[in-house]
Amino acid sequence: MVEIKTAAEIAKMREAGRMVATILNDLSGMVAPGVNLMDLEYRCRELIRDAGAESCYWDYDPDFGNGPFRNTVCLSLNDGALHGLPHSTVLVDGDLLSIDLALSLDGWCGYSAVSVIAGVPREEDVRLIEATRVALDAGIAAAKVGNRLGDISHAIATVAKDYDIRPNADYGGHDIGRHMHGDLVIPNVGKAHRGLKLEEGMTFAIEPWFAGTSRVDVGDDGWTVVTVDGSRAAHSEHTVVIRPGGGEILTAF
Repeated sequence: MVEIKTAAEIAKMREAGRMVATILNDLSGMVAPGVNLMDLEYRCRELIRDAGAESCYWDYDPDFGNGPFRNTVCLSLNDGALHGLPHSTVLVDGDLLSIDLALSLDGWCGYSAVSVIAGVPREEDVRLIEATRVALDAGIAAAKVGNRLGDISHAIATVAKDYDIRPNADYGGHDIGRHMHGDLVIPNVGKAHRGLKLEEGMTFAIEPWFAGTSRVDVGDDGWTVVTVDGSRAAHSEHTVVIRPGGGEILTAF
């Protein structure tokens, strides 16, 4: 069951979301050739500590990972799609990096992700990132009172089709509130007018991620979801609250 949040609770989630956005903006600005991924991890730890927040990832130990996760941010590089485990590697020109961050502030969570390119971008990577952002906008627009959960999935999948992308259905968005991951999943493919009816005050993380293939596996580190053919992946995500005119973004910078 998805909890309906009060105005006061949504205000707390908005505060957490703004902190997520602020940190993501800072980390994104660091992405450049010659930067070590661990520099981003250490900077993230510092910013979370200074904000008086808590990382939702630190000590996270789900059944799908080789836990516990002892870092504060997911850094998925090139063929890494999701759950990227930070490690000591130096970015080179043209690398595509997805930065995925969740934190808790005063007991309420915010969750967002962006994909950025180090140095000179490849045209196909720019297009891939654009596809995730357009799909995210479409999913947020569909996140309105009276629609159903399937309308969000369908909106994302429609954009993927427009970009000639076949999305993976195994990993997607979810409800969010006091915990980073709720029980409800929002696949990036689905049928319109199906599923849970959306009510004002519900909160979700909507997260289209696309790659050159829909087939993925878990990398040798036991965490990073990687494409089976080595193609690159991109990821965009916001936390939203259901409103009559579409989702209100709680993680906007």
